[in-house]
Amino acid sequence: MKYVATFLMGLLFAVGLTISGMTLPSKVIGFLDFTGKWDPALIFVMVGGILTYGIGLPLITKRSGPIFDKKFSIPTRKDLTPNLVIGAGLFGIGWGLGGFCPGPGLTSLTTLAGPVLIFVGAMAAGMYLYTGYEKLTSK
Repeated sequence: MKYVATFLMGLLFAVGLTISGMTLPSKVIGFLDFTGKWDPALIFVMVGGILTYGIGLPLITKRSGPIFDKKFSIPTRKDLTPNLVIGAGLFGIGWGLGGFCPGPGLTSLTTLAGPVLIFVGAMAAGMYLYTGYEKLTSK
């Protein structure tokens, strides 16, 4: 049941991304284009996410535990590490250049469009390279 619930939540997320137009790189790039034809649509998506999280998290964590797991998996670290800052910077550069972030990129895979395949391939390669880097530096 845990995997069915996970799949359904992922599907709901993908549908929301598609309906909001966030799977269209032109929407993201339009949001970042302050000097040209600026598209504020992404602000509404962000506000919707912030409100959902802000209202939902306190309600959910009042429960004794999650429905399909033993305990909540909530990050506890609050420090900024160089890896976090560098990763956030790389994410932002990729997001601005390509118009995709991981969720919309994976959702857009259903189109099999060339730019999507390149983005997801590059993302997978980056994840693989980082995993190798972590193994080398953690010894």
